Amino acid sequence: MMKMHVGINVTDLNSSIEFYIKVFNAEPLKVKPDYAKFLLEDPGLNFTLNLKDEVSGNQVGHFGFQVENKEEVMKHKERLEGLGFFAREEMDVTCCYATQDKFWVTDPDGNEWEFFYTKGDVESMSTSSACCSVQPVSK
Repeated sequence: MMKMHVGINVTDLNSSIEFYIKVFNAEPLKVKPDYAKFLLEDPGLNFTLNLKDEVSGNQVGHFGFQVENKEEVMKHKERLEGLGFFAREEMDVTCCYATQDKFWVTDPDGNEWEFFYTKGDVESMSTSSACCSVQPVSK
């Protein structure tokens, strides 16, 4: 089995660890003064946090989790809102040549995460969703 690896730079390791424990619903496998590692089985992901003096916003477009259905999207949204996150909802939007139901949360350094379900393909890219034109979101 292959696992995808994503390493991101963060300015406040403790705040980022707290955020990702809640988003991933899992504890980190390893924590050092300048590093944390989450090793997830579902999805297969090796995710690391690297402490830096400065990080300038969202250095990637965005990250996301594709789930099986709208009910799963809503389950994750309710779970994260229950933990105190602001979730920006986008239902029945056209994005990336597909119609999707999704919501977004933002980590302490401005990286956006979407949980989404793809309902079907469409022929246009569209910009009716943040994924097609990600802008930094106020925390």
